Amino acid sequence: MDIIRLQPAGLVVSPAFSHVAIVPAGATTIYVGGQNGIDDTGTVVSTDIGEQSSRAIDNVVVALGAAGASLKDVVQWTVLIAADADLGAAYGAIAPRLAGPGAPPLVTAARVAGLGVSGALIEVSVIAAVLPS
Repeated sequence: MDIIRLQPAGLVVSPAFSHVAIVPAGATTIYVGGQNGIDDTGTVVSTDIGEQSSRAIDNVVVALGAAGASLKDVVQWTVLIAADADLGAAYGAIAPRLAGPGAPPLVTAARVAGLGVSGALIEVSVIAAVLPS
């Protein structure tokens, strides 16, 4: 039993993302709310988008771990980036960690006017699925 990720004919094929994911019955679904580049006191770690991006992913890892999951279990990523932030630097910091085993996960990304945490340049949320053993 595996999660199936599809890149259907008629849609762009990308090594960075899939279009469809099918999670089999019996899997545990885990939702991780938006994580910013903040430390455990709620302080933004840097004004650098690369550093904030790395920390946001680190925070996702901690959240997933609390639920018994890891980055390899992520089915969908949602990435919000402040409109004036350097998109290339943000993705340069997180792209190596977005990919899981096999076909790539689903990814939604958007530039936004601002985020809920003052000084935050990125916010990342995920949906993961852990298959029964």
